Amino acid sequence: MTTAQTSAGSLIREWRTRRRMSQLDLAMEADISQRHLSFVESGRSAPSRDMVLHLAEQLEIPLRQRNQLLLAAGFAPSFGERQLTDASLAPAMAAVEIVLKGHEPFPALAVDRHWNLVAANAAIGPFLANVVEASLLTPPVNVLRLSLHPGGVAPRIVNLAEWRAHLLDRLKRQNDATGDPVLVELERELRTYPSGLKGNRPVPVEPNAIVHPLRLAHGDAVLSFISTITVFGTPLDVTLSELAIESFFPADEQTGAALTRLARDRAAKAP
Repeated sequence: MTTAQTSAGSLIREWRTRRRMSQLDLAMEADISQRHLSFVESGRSAPSRDMVLHLAEQLEIPLRQRNQLLLAAGFAPSFGERQLTDASLAPAMAAVEIVLKGHEPFPALAVDRHWNLVAANAAIGPFLANVVEASLLTPPVNVLRLSLHPGGVAPRIVNLAEWRAHLLDRLKRQNDATGDPVLVELERELRTYPSGLKGNRPVPVEPNAIVHPLRLAHGDAVLSFISTITVFGTPLDVTLSELAIESFFPADEQTGAALTRLARDRAAKAP
């Protein structure tokens, strides 16, 4: 019994526990015997490369962590990890730019696995106005930190308590799914920021709401947004699998009209 085998089994057990699956549940999903899975997890049986990848698929383990699992089992990683500037990712990055540009006059941005800003369109301006803590805009710009920091966008978020709870819930679910220590530390940091609530009052929930809106003060107006997340459908590269585009849409006619006016103003000032 090798350390690699024991480590691989421990990782599989850890991911199974994180997914709240029993050994029997995973064995049935993977179409293997519970006895075999038990032997793999305990290190009494060394899983093949195909078995490692098969179990990782059933557990919906992210590509980065699948590579780690393969290494623990004594195999080479299956999924490449390239820099976003790598020539082989140029078509994918071009697609990101098309999506961002095509979403104008509404804001959209792309982030990596740690919520660091990768790219944004020209309509993102209202989100960056009046940020008083300059370090928040120093690359790499962390979008969640920028949003919730008291020196960032937070003072202009009209429904800060609700939006903060929404973002922290998203981050917690991402932590539960990936176990990324950087995100765990980010969540811990963000929870120390002001909540927008006095005392122990619960976060308000709007009656009949179907999505979490973002309401942002901009000048004398309040811009109201709903958002969607877009990811690549079948990535085989780690970096690409961790890239996400968040697109903001106007939640009311006034916001749509205001964003259209801002776009016209930008066009008029362009050289």
